[in-house]
Amino acid sequence: MIDFLIYDAKVAVLIAVFYMFYRLMLSRETFHRVNRIVLLTTSVVSFVLPLCIITMHKTVTVTALPTVDVGDLQAIVVEKSQPLWLHILLPTLFIIGMVLTLGYMLLSVWRVVLLIKNSEHHPQEDGIVVCVTDNQVSPFSWMHYIVMNRQDYAEHNDAVLAHERGHIRLRHSWDVLLVDTLTALQWFNPAMWMLRQDLRAIHEYEADGAVLSQGFNARQYQYLLITKAASIGGYSIANGISHSTLKNRIRMMLHKKSQGSHLLKLLALLPIVGIALALNAETVTNVVYQQPQKKFIKKGKKNATVKMGPVNEIVVVEQAPDAQKEVKPVEMPNAIKVEKEVKAFDVVEQMPQFPGGPAALMQFLSQNVKYPVEAHKAGVQGRVIASFVVEKDGSITEACIARSIHPSLDAEALRVIGSMPNWMPGKQNGEPVRVKYTVPITFKLQGNDVKAKEEKYILEIDGKVADDSEIGSIPPGDIQSMHIEKGENGQPKKIIITTKKKE
Repeated sequence: MIDFLIYDAKVAVLIAVFYMFYRLMLSRETFHRVNRIVLLTTSVVSFVLPLCIITMHKTVTVTALPTVDVGDLQAIVVEKSQPLWLHILLPTLFIIGMVLTLGYMLLSVWRVVLLIKNSEHHPQEDGIVVCVTDNQVSPFSWMHYIVMNRQDYAEHNDAVLAHERGHIRLRHSWDVLLVDTLTALQWFNPAMWMLRQDLRAIHEYEADGAVLSQGFNARQYQYLLITKAASIGGYSIANGISHSTLKNRIRMMLHKKSQGSHLLKLLALLPIVGIALALNAETVTNVVYQQPQKKFIKKGKKNATVKMGPVNEIVVVEQAPDAQKEVKPVEMPNAIKVEKEVKAFDVVEQMPQFPGGPAALMQFLSQNVKYPVEAHKAGVQGRVIASFVVEKDGSITEACIARSIHPSLDAEALRVIGSMPNWMPGKQNGEPVRVKYTVPITFKLQGNDVKAKEEKYILEIDGKVADDSEIGSIPPGDIQSMHIEKGENGQPKKIIITTKKKE
Protein backbone atom coordinates (compact mmCIF):
# COMPACT_ATOMS: atom_id res chain seq x y z
CA MET A 1 0.00 0.00 0.00
CA ILE A 2 2.89 2.34 0.75
CA ASP A 3 4.20 1.82 -2.79
CA PHE A 4 0.83 2.85 -4.21
CA LEU A 5 0.74 5.97 -2.03
CA ILE A 6 4.21 6.94 -3.25
CA TYR A 7 2.99 6.43 -6.83
CA ASP A 8 -0.13 8.51 -6.14
CA ALA A 9 2.03 11.28 -4.65
CA LYS A 10 4.07 11.40 -7.87
CA VAL A 11 0.81 11.62 -9.82
CA ALA A 12 -0.30 14.53 -7.62
CA VAL A 13 2.89 16.46 -8.37
CA LEU A 14 2.50 15.92 -12.11
CA ILE A 15 -1.14 17.00 -12.08
CA ALA A 16 -0.18 20.17 -10.21
CA VAL A 17 2.57 20.95 -12.73
CA PHE A 18 0.37 20.31 -15.76
CA TYR A 19 -2.51 22.31 -14.29
CA MET A 20 -0.17 25.22 -13.55
CA PHE A 21 0.88 25.11 -17.22
CA TYR A 22 -2.78 25.25 -18.30
CA ARG A 23 -3.59 28.17 -16.01
CA LEU A 24 -0.59 30.22 -17.12
CA MET A 25 -0.62 29.41 -20.82
CA LEU A 26 -4.09 28.43 -22.03
CA SER A 27 -6.86 29.36 -19.58
CA ARG A 28 -7.51 32.75 -21.21
CA GLU A 29 -7.41 31.49 -24.78
CA THR A 30 -10.57 30.70 -26.75
CA PHE A 31 -9.27 27.32 -27.96
CA HIS A 32 -11.97 25.52 -25.98
CA ARG A 33 -11.59 22.21 -27.79
CA VAL A 34 -7.81 22.29 -27.42
CA ASN A 35 -8.04 23.28 -23.75
CA ARG A 36 -10.45 20.42 -23.12
CA ILE A 37 -8.09 17.92 -24.78
CA VAL A 38 -5.12 19.31 -22.82
CA LEU A 39 -6.87 18.94 -19.46
CA LEU A 40 -8.11 15.41 -20.20
CA THR A 41 -4.80 14.24 -21.69
CA THR A 42 -2.56 15.68 -18.97
CA SER A 43 -4.74 14.22 -16.22
CA VAL A 44 -4.45 10.74 -17.77
CA VAL A 45 -0.76 11.15 -18.62
CA SER A 46 -0.07 12.10 -14.99
CA PHE A 47 -1.20 8.61 -13.98
CA VAL A 48 0.89 6.96 -16.72
CA LEU A 49 4.25 8.78 -16.51
CA PRO A 50 5.25 7.44 -13.04
CA LEU A 51 4.90 3.93 -14.50
CA CYS A 52 7.27 4.74 -17.38
CA ILE A 53 10.74 4.01 -15.99
CA ILE A 54 13.69 4.48 -18.32
CA THR A 55 16.46 2.12 -17.27
CA MET A 56 20.09 2.98 -18.04
CA HIS A 57 22.82 0.39 -17.60
CA LYS A 58 26.31 1.16 -16.29
CA THR A 59 29.14 -1.36 -16.09
CA VAL A 60 31.67 -1.10 -13.25
CA THR A 61 34.78 -3.27 -13.01
CA VAL A 62 36.07 -3.99 -9.50
CA THR A 63 38.58 -6.38 -8.01
CA ALA A 64 37.01 -6.97 -4.59
CA LEU A 65 33.84 -9.00 -4.25
CA PRO A 66 31.18 -8.36 -1.60
CA THR A 67 29.94 -11.18 0.60
CA VAL A 68 26.22 -11.86 0.34
CA ASP A 69 24.80 -12.64 3.78
CA VAL A 70 21.17 -13.35 4.63
CA GLY A 71 19.62 -13.23 8.04
CA ASP A 72 20.16 -14.82 11.45
CA LEU A 73 17.92 -16.71 13.84
CA GLN A 74 15.32 -16.31 16.60
CA ALA A 75 16.83 -14.23 19.40
CA ILE A 76 19.03 -12.38 16.90
CA VAL A 77 16.17 -11.38 14.59
CA VAL A 78 14.77 -8.03 15.71
CA GLU A 79 11.61 -6.65 14.14
CA LYS A 80 11.89 -2.90 13.95
CA SER A 81 8.62 -1.13 14.66
CA GLN A 82 7.46 0.92 11.68
CA PRO A 83 5.86 4.35 12.15
CA LEU A 84 2.17 3.91 12.91
CA TRP A 85 1.11 6.89 10.81
CA LEU A 86 3.01 5.62 7.78
CA HIS A 87 1.76 2.04 7.65
CA ILE A 88 -1.70 2.32 9.19
CA LEU A 89 -3.03 5.86 9.59
CA LEU A 90 -1.97 7.22 6.19
CA PRO A 91 -3.36 4.31 4.10
CA THR A 92 -6.55 4.32 6.17
CA LEU A 93 -7.04 8.05 5.66
CA PHE A 94 -6.44 7.72 1.92
CA ILE A 95 -8.94 4.86 1.57
CA ILE A 96 -11.60 6.73 3.55
CA GLY A 97 -11.22 9.83 1.36
CA MET A 98 -11.28 7.78 -1.84
CA VAL A 99 -14.38 5.84 -0.80
CA LEU A 100 -16.24 9.02 0.21
CA THR A 101 -15.38 10.82 -3.03
CA LEU A 102 -16.23 7.84 -5.21
CA GLY A 103 -19.40 7.20 -3.21
CA TYR A 104 -20.55 10.79 -3.72
CA MET A 105 -20.05 10.43 -7.47
CA LEU A 106 -21.99 7.16 -7.60
CA LEU A 107 -24.77 8.67 -5.49
CA SER A 108 -25.07 11.55 -7.95
CA VAL A 109 -25.23 9.12 -10.88
CA TRP A 110 -27.92 7.09 -9.11
CA ARG A 111 -30.00 10.22 -8.44
CA VAL A 112 -29.79 11.29 -12.09
CA VAL A 113 -30.68 7.81 -13.34
CA LEU A 114 -33.60 7.63 -10.91
CA LEU A 115 -34.84 11.07 -11.99
CA ILE A 116 -34.65 10.13 -15.68
CA LYS A 117 -36.44 6.84 -15.04
CA ASN A 118 -39.34 8.55 -13.24
CA SER A 119 -39.67 11.36 -15.80
CA GLU A 120 -41.96 11.71 -18.80
CA HIS A 121 -39.97 10.77 -21.93
CA HIS A 122 -40.25 12.63 -25.25
CA PRO A 123 -37.97 11.06 -27.92
CA GLN A 124 -36.60 13.46 -30.53
CA GLU A 125 -35.75 12.87 -34.18
CA ASP A 126 -31.99 13.14 -33.55
CA GLY A 127 -32.08 10.31 -30.98
CA ILE A 128 -32.07 12.59 -27.94
CA VAL A 129 -34.71 11.99 -25.29
CA VAL A 130 -36.21 14.98 -23.47
CA CYS A 131 -37.22 13.99 -19.94
CA VAL A 132 -39.91 16.16 -18.32
CA THR A 133 -40.14 16.13 -14.54
CA ASP A 134 -42.37 17.83 -12.02
CA ASN A 135 -39.30 18.60 -9.86
CA GLN A 136 -38.04 22.18 -9.87
CA VAL A 137 -34.65 21.68 -11.53
CA SER A 138 -32.58 23.73 -13.91
CA PRO A 139 -32.27 22.14 -17.39
CA PHE A 140 -29.32 19.72 -17.64
CA SER A 141 -28.09 16.91 -19.85
CA TRP A 142 -26.75 13.43 -19.12
CA MET A 143 -25.56 11.08 -21.83
CA HIS A 144 -28.33 11.33 -24.50
CA TYR A 145 -30.98 12.66 -22.11
CA ILE A 146 -32.09 16.29 -21.57
CA VAL A 147 -33.89 16.81 -18.27
CA MET A 148 -36.24 19.80 -17.90
CA ASN A 149 -39.04 20.76 -15.53
CA ARG A 150 -42.54 20.97 -16.95
CA GLN A 151 -42.57 24.79 -17.13
CA ASP A 152 -39.31 24.96 -19.18
CA TYR A 153 -40.61 22.25 -21.51
CA ALA A 154 -43.86 24.17 -22.05
CA GLU A 155 -41.89 27.30 -22.99
CA HIS A 156 -39.97 25.22 -25.58
CA ASN A 157 -36.97 27.54 -25.56
CA ASP A 158 -34.83 26.58 -28.56
CA ALA A 159 -31.68 28.19 -27.08
CA VAL A 160 -31.84 25.97 -23.98
CA LEU A 161 -32.36 22.85 -26.09
CA ALA A 162 -29.49 23.87 -28.40
CA HIS A 163 -27.24 24.34 -25.37
CA GLU A 164 -27.99 20.90 -23.94
CA ARG A 165 -27.76 19.30 -27.38
CA GLY A 166 -24.26 20.77 -27.60
CA HIS A 167 -23.28 18.96 -24.38
CA ILE A 168 -24.65 15.67 -25.71
CA ARG A 169 -23.09 15.99 -29.17
CA LEU A 170 -19.66 16.71 -27.68
CA ARG A 171 -20.01 13.77 -25.20
CA HIS A 172 -19.25 15.87 -22.14
CA SER A 173 -20.80 13.30 -19.79
CA TRP A 174 -17.95 10.88 -20.49
CA ASP A 175 -15.42 13.59 -19.62
CA VAL A 176 -17.16 14.13 -16.30
CA LEU A 177 -17.18 10.42 -15.47
CA LEU A 178 -13.47 10.06 -16.27
CA VAL A 179 -12.31 13.10 -14.33
CA ASP A 180 -14.54 12.35 -11.34
CA THR A 181 -13.09 8.83 -11.18
CA LEU A 182 -9.54 10.20 -11.27
CA THR A 183 -10.51 12.75 -8.63
CA ALA A 184 -11.44 9.90 -6.28
CA LEU A 185 -7.80 8.74 -6.49
CA GLN A 186 -6.55 12.32 -6.05
CA TRP A 187 -9.12 13.60 -3.53
CA PHE A 188 -6.34 15.17 -1.44
CA ASN A 189 -4.92 17.16 -4.37
CA PRO A 190 -6.33 20.74 -4.72
CA ALA A 191 -5.01 20.93 -8.30
CA MET A 192 -7.23 17.98 -9.29
CA TRP A 193 -10.35 19.67 -7.93
CA MET A 194 -9.50 22.91 -9.75
CA LEU A 195 -8.85 20.96 -12.96
CA ARG A 196 -12.24 19.30 -12.57
CA GLN A 197 -13.94 22.68 -12.15
CA ASP A 198 -12.15 24.24 -15.14
CA LEU A 199 -13.06 21.28 -17.36
CA ARG A 200 -16.75 21.81 -16.57
CA ALA A 201 -16.37 25.49 -17.40
CA ILE A 202 -14.87 24.51 -20.77
CA HIS A 203 -17.88 22.28 -21.37
CA GLU A 204 -20.12 25.30 -20.89
CA TYR A 205 -17.96 27.42 -23.23
CA GLU A 206 -18.28 24.76 -25.93
CA ALA A 207 -22.04 24.45 -25.45
CA ASP A 208 -22.43 28.25 -25.56
CA GLY A 209 -20.43 28.31 -28.76
CA ALA A 210 -22.75 25.69 -30.25
CA VAL A 211 -25.76 27.92 -29.46
CA LEU A 212 -24.26 31.10 -30.91
CA SER A 213 -23.11 29.24 -34.04
CA GLN A 214 -26.79 28.58 -34.83
CA GLY A 215 -27.53 32.33 -35.08
CA PHE A 216 -29.12 33.00 -31.68
CA ASN A 217 -28.87 36.59 -30.41
CA ALA A 218 -25.99 36.82 -27.95
CA ARG A 219 -27.67 39.40 -25.68
CA GLN A 220 -30.90 37.46 -25.41
CA TYR A 221 -29.01 34.24 -24.79
CA GLN A 222 -26.96 35.83 -21.99
CA TYR A 223 -30.15 37.12 -20.36
CA LEU A 224 -31.60 33.62 -20.61
CA LEU A 225 -28.53 32.18 -18.85
CA ILE A 226 -28.91 34.64 -16.00
CA THR A 227 -32.57 33.69 -15.62
CA LYS A 228 -31.98 29.92 -15.67
CA ALA A 229 -28.92 30.07 -13.41
CA ALA A 230 -31.15 31.34 -10.60
CA SER A 231 -33.31 28.18 -10.78
CA ILE A 232 -33.33 25.47 -8.11
CA GLY A 233 -31.50 22.17 -8.45
CA GLY A 234 -28.40 20.79 -10.10
CA TYR A 235 -26.45 17.51 -10.05
CA SER A 236 -22.69 17.27 -9.67
CA ILE A 237 -22.39 14.54 -12.30
CA ALA A 238 -24.48 16.33 -14.97
CA ASN A 239 -23.87 19.32 -17.24
CA GLY A 240 -26.28 22.11 -16.31
CA ILE A 241 -26.60 25.88 -16.17
CA SER A 242 -24.96 27.22 -13.01
CA HIS A 243 -24.39 30.73 -11.72
CA SER A 244 -20.86 29.79 -10.50
CA THR A 245 -19.40 30.00 -14.03
CA LEU A 246 -21.90 32.46 -15.50
CA LYS A 247 -19.66 35.51 -15.28
CA ASN A 248 -16.76 33.73 -17.01
CA ARG A 249 -19.08 32.36 -19.69
CA ILE A 250 -20.44 35.78 -20.58
CA ARG A 251 -16.91 37.20 -20.64
CA MET A 252 -15.72 34.35 -22.85
CA MET A 253 -18.55 35.02 -25.33
CA LEU A 254 -17.37 38.61 -25.65
CA HIS A 255 -13.69 37.66 -25.73
CA LYS A 256 -11.79 38.17 -28.96
CA LYS A 257 -10.86 34.93 -30.71
CA SER A 258 -7.29 33.81 -29.98
CA GLN A 259 -4.74 33.78 -32.77
CA GLY A 260 -3.64 30.41 -34.13
CA SER A 261 -0.01 31.17 -33.34
CA HIS A 262 -0.85 30.96 -29.64
CA LEU A 263 -1.10 27.20 -30.04
CA LEU A 264 2.70 27.15 -30.06
CA LYS A 265 2.43 27.39 -26.28
CA LEU A 266 1.63 23.68 -26.33
CA LEU A 267 5.31 23.00 -27.08
CA ALA A 268 6.04 23.84 -23.47
CA LEU A 269 4.50 20.48 -22.57
CA LEU A 270 7.44 18.63 -24.14
CA PRO A 271 10.12 19.70 -21.60
CA ILE A 272 7.67 18.99 -18.77
CA VAL A 273 7.20 15.42 -19.97
CA GLY A 274 10.96 15.07 -20.59
CA ILE A 275 11.86 16.25 -17.09
CA ALA A 276 9.27 13.90 -15.56
CA LEU A 277 10.75 10.92 -17.42
CA ALA A 278 14.31 11.94 -16.47
CA LEU A 279 13.44 12.23 -12.78
CA ASN A 280 11.77 8.83 -12.88
CA ALA A 281 14.69 7.14 -14.67
CA GLU A 282 16.96 4.72 -12.85
CA THR A 283 20.48 3.46 -13.38
CA VAL A 284 21.30 -0.24 -13.08
CA THR A 285 24.94 -0.94 -12.29
CA ASN A 286 26.36 -4.12 -13.78
CA VAL A 287 29.37 -5.17 -11.70
CA VAL A 288 32.13 -7.13 -13.44
CA TYR A 289 34.69 -8.78 -11.13
CA GLN A 290 38.18 -9.48 -12.37
CA GLN A 291 38.92 -12.34 -10.01
CA PRO A 292 36.89 -14.65 -7.76
CA GLN A 293 36.49 -14.05 -4.07
CA LYS A 294 38.81 -15.95 -1.79
CA LYS A 295 37.49 -17.93 1.15
CA PHE A 296 38.95 -16.79 4.44
CA ILE A 297 38.89 -17.50 8.16
CA LYS A 298 38.40 -14.46 10.32
CA LYS A 299 40.63 -14.06 13.37
CA GLY A 300 39.77 -11.99 16.38
CA LYS A 301 37.41 -11.67 19.30
CA LYS A 302 34.31 -10.45 17.50
CA ASN A 303 32.27 -11.66 14.58
CA ALA A 304 29.86 -9.40 12.69
CA THR A 305 26.57 -10.70 11.35
CA VAL A 306 25.13 -8.79 8.41
CA LYS A 307 21.42 -9.31 7.83
CA MET A 308 19.35 -8.01 4.94
CA GLY A 309 15.77 -6.76 4.79
CA PRO A 310 13.76 -3.94 6.36
CA VAL A 311 12.98 -5.92 9.55
CA ASN A 312 16.55 -6.98 10.37
CA GLU A 313 19.48 -5.34 12.06
CA ILE A 314 23.20 -6.04 12.37
CA VAL A 315 24.38 -7.95 15.44
CA VAL A 316 27.82 -8.44 16.99
CA VAL A 317 28.28 -11.49 19.23
CA GLU A 318 31.21 -12.12 21.60
CA GLN A 319 32.99 -15.48 21.34
CA ALA A 320 36.11 -17.26 22.49
CA PRO A 321 39.30 -16.19 20.65
CA ASP A 322 40.51 -19.78 20.17
CA ALA A 323 37.24 -21.07 18.68
CA GLN A 324 38.14 -20.13 15.11
CA LYS A 325 39.14 -22.93 12.84
CA GLU A 326 38.53 -23.90 9.27
CA VAL A 327 36.27 -26.81 8.40
CA LYS A 328 36.77 -28.50 5.08
CA PRO A 329 33.90 -28.56 2.56
CA VAL A 330 31.30 -31.20 3.36
CA GLU A 331 29.42 -33.09 0.66
CA MET A 332 25.66 -32.44 1.05
CA PRO A 333 23.18 -35.38 0.98
CA ASN A 334 20.94 -33.72 -1.58
CA ALA A 335 23.73 -32.05 -3.52
CA ILE A 336 24.27 -32.54 -7.22
CA LYS A 337 27.82 -32.89 -8.42
CA VAL A 338 28.83 -30.51 -11.16
CA GLU A 339 31.79 -30.09 -13.41
CA LYS A 340 34.68 -28.41 -11.60
CA GLU A 341 35.56 -26.34 -14.62
CA VAL A 342 32.19 -24.51 -14.48
CA LYS A 343 33.03 -21.46 -12.44
CA ALA A 344 30.54 -20.21 -9.86
CA PHE A 345 29.80 -16.49 -9.86
CA ASP A 346 30.06 -14.43 -6.69
CA VAL A 347 27.65 -11.69 -7.78
CA VAL A 348 25.25 -11.74 -10.73
CA GLU A 349 22.54 -9.50 -12.11
CA GLN A 350 19.80 -11.54 -10.40
CA MET A 351 21.01 -13.23 -7.23
CA PRO A 352 19.57 -16.64 -6.26
CA GLN A 353 16.72 -16.55 -3.79
CA PHE A 354 15.25 -18.91 -1.25
CA PRO A 355 11.59 -19.74 -2.11
CA GLY A 356 9.60 -16.93 -0.54
CA GLY A 357 12.55 -14.55 -0.13
CA PRO A 358 14.93 -13.69 2.76
CA ALA A 359 12.11 -13.68 5.33
CA ALA A 360 11.15 -17.23 4.36
CA LEU A 361 14.80 -18.31 4.60
CA MET A 362 15.08 -16.90 8.10
CA GLN A 363 11.86 -18.65 9.10
CA PHE A 364 13.12 -21.95 7.66
CA LEU A 365 16.38 -21.68 9.58
CA SER A 366 14.72 -20.70 12.84
CA GLN A 367 12.32 -23.65 12.61
CA ASN A 368 14.91 -26.26 11.64
CA VAL A 369 18.09 -25.33 13.54
CA LYS A 370 18.47 -27.34 16.76
CA TYR A 371 20.92 -26.17 19.38
CA PRO A 372 23.44 -29.00 19.82
CA VAL A 373 23.41 -30.45 23.34
CA GLU A 374 27.21 -30.53 23.48
CA ALA A 375 27.50 -26.81 22.67
CA HIS A 376 24.66 -25.95 25.04
CA LYS A 377 26.30 -27.73 27.96
CA ALA A 378 29.63 -26.08 27.17
CA GLY A 379 27.95 -22.65 26.97
CA VAL A 380 29.29 -22.11 23.44
CA GLN A 381 27.50 -19.57 21.31
CA GLY A 382 28.31 -17.41 18.31
CA ARG A 383 27.86 -17.16 14.60
CA VAL A 384 28.71 -19.83 12.06
CA ILE A 385 29.14 -18.66 8.48
CA ALA A 386 28.32 -21.31 5.90
CA SER A 387 29.08 -20.99 2.20
CA PHE A 388 27.56 -23.00 -0.64
CA VAL A 389 26.83 -22.88 -4.35
CA VAL A 390 23.33 -22.54 -5.80
CA GLU A 391 23.34 -24.55 -9.02
CA LYS A 392 21.52 -23.70 -12.25
CA ASP A 393 18.61 -25.93 -11.21
CA GLY A 394 18.45 -24.38 -7.71
CA SER A 395 20.08 -27.30 -5.88
CA ILE A 396 22.73 -26.75 -3.19
CA THR A 397 26.32 -28.00 -3.64
CA GLU A 398 29.84 -27.42 -2.28
CA ALA A 399 28.62 -26.49 1.20
CA CYS A 400 31.39 -25.63 3.66
CA ILE A 401 32.05 -23.59 6.77
CA ALA A 402 33.78 -20.31 6.05
CA ARG A 403 33.87 -19.28 9.71
CA SER A 404 33.78 -21.84 12.51
CA ILE A 405 32.66 -21.55 16.14
CA HIS A 406 32.45 -25.12 17.45
CA PRO A 407 32.41 -28.52 15.68
CA SER A 408 28.89 -29.30 16.85
CA LEU A 409 27.58 -25.90 15.76
CA ASP A 410 29.34 -26.25 12.40
CA ALA A 411 27.81 -29.68 11.85
CA GLU A 412 24.33 -28.41 12.71
CA ALA A 413 24.67 -25.50 10.29
CA LEU A 414 25.70 -27.86 7.48
CA ARG A 415 22.85 -30.23 8.31
CA VAL A 416 20.25 -27.50 8.03
CA ILE A 417 21.71 -26.18 4.79
CA GLY A 418 21.63 -29.69 3.38
CA SER A 419 17.93 -29.96 4.19
CA MET A 420 16.97 -26.77 2.35
CA PRO A 421 14.66 -27.07 -0.68
CA ASN A 422 15.85 -25.99 -4.11
CA TRP A 423 16.38 -22.25 -4.51
CA MET A 424 15.40 -20.03 -7.40
CA PRO A 425 18.70 -19.95 -9.31
CA GLY A 426 20.68 -16.80 -10.03
CA LYS A 427 20.73 -15.36 -13.52
CA GLN A 428 23.30 -13.54 -15.60
CA ASN A 429 22.19 -12.05 -18.93
CA GLY A 430 18.88 -13.85 -18.46
CA GLU A 431 20.48 -17.32 -18.19
CA PRO A 432 20.69 -19.48 -15.01
CA VAL A 433 24.23 -19.68 -13.62
CA ARG A 434 26.05 -21.17 -10.63
CA VAL A 435 26.33 -18.62 -7.80
CA LYS A 436 28.22 -18.70 -4.51
CA TYR A 437 26.15 -17.76 -1.49
CA THR A 438 26.94 -17.12 2.18
CA VAL A 439 24.50 -17.58 5.05
CA PRO A 440 25.37 -16.66 8.65
CA ILE A 441 23.61 -18.67 11.36
CA THR A 442 23.84 -17.27 14.87
CA PHE A 443 23.54 -19.55 17.88
CA LYS A 444 22.71 -17.65 21.03
CA LEU A 445 21.84 -19.05 24.44
CA GLN A 446 18.67 -17.80 26.09
CA GLY A 447 19.18 -15.28 28.87
CA ASN A 448 22.53 -14.10 27.57
CA ASP A 449 22.95 -10.40 28.19
CA VAL A 450 25.35 -9.74 25.34
CA LYS A 451 24.12 -6.54 23.74
CA ALA A 452 23.76 -6.27 19.99
CA LYS A 453 24.95 -3.22 18.19
CA GLU A 454 24.58 -2.10 14.65
CA GLU A 455 27.49 -2.70 12.30
CA LYS A 456 28.00 0.21 9.93
CA TYR A 457 30.76 -1.30 7.84
CA ILE A 458 32.89 -4.37 7.06
CA LEU A 459 36.65 -4.05 7.48
CA GLU A 460 38.76 -5.94 4.94
CA ILE A 461 42.57 -6.04 5.19
CA ASP A 462 44.46 -7.51 2.23
CA GLY A 463 41.37 -9.34 0.96
CA LYS A 464 40.33 -10.78 4.35
CA VAL A 465 37.62 -9.62 6.76
CA ALA A 466 39.14 -8.33 9.98
CA ASP A 467 38.18 -6.76 13.29
CA ASP A 468 38.77 -3.13 14.17
CA SER A 469 41.35 -4.26 16.71
CA GLU A 470 43.61 -5.56 13.90
CA ILE A 471 44.13 -2.05 12.54
CA GLY A 472 46.30 -1.18 15.54
CA SER A 473 48.71 -4.01 14.74
CA ILE A 474 49.55 -2.55 11.33
CA PRO A 475 52.49 -0.11 11.34
CA PRO A 476 51.38 3.22 9.81
CA GLY A 477 54.12 3.00 7.18
CA ASP A 478 52.85 -0.39 5.94
CA ILE A 479 49.43 0.94 4.83
CA GLN A 480 49.64 1.25 1.06
CA SER A 481 46.02 2.32 0.30
CA MET A 482 42.63 2.66 1.91
CA HIS A 483 39.26 3.18 0.21
CA ILE A 484 35.56 2.71 0.90
CA GLU A 485 33.15 0.75 -1.29
CA LYS A 486 29.46 1.55 -1.16
CA GLY A 487 27.32 -1.44 -0.19
CA GLU A 488 25.21 -3.05 -2.91
CA ASN A 489 22.00 -5.09 -2.57
CA GLY A 490 21.46 -4.11 1.05
CA GLN A 491 25.06 -4.85 2.14
CA PRO A 492 26.93 -2.45 4.48
CA LYS A 493 29.78 -0.42 3.09
CA LYS A 494 33.29 -1.93 3.08
CA ILE A 495 36.51 -0.31 4.25
CA ILE A 496 39.29 -1.94 2.24
CA ILE A 497 42.91 -1.59 3.42
CA THR A 498 45.88 -2.79 1.39
CA THR A 499 49.28 -3.16 3.07
CA LYS A 500 52.73 -3.39 1.58
CA LYS A 501 53.78 -6.96 0.87
CA LYS A 502 56.71 -8.08 2.98
CA GLU A 503 59.44 -9.89 1.08
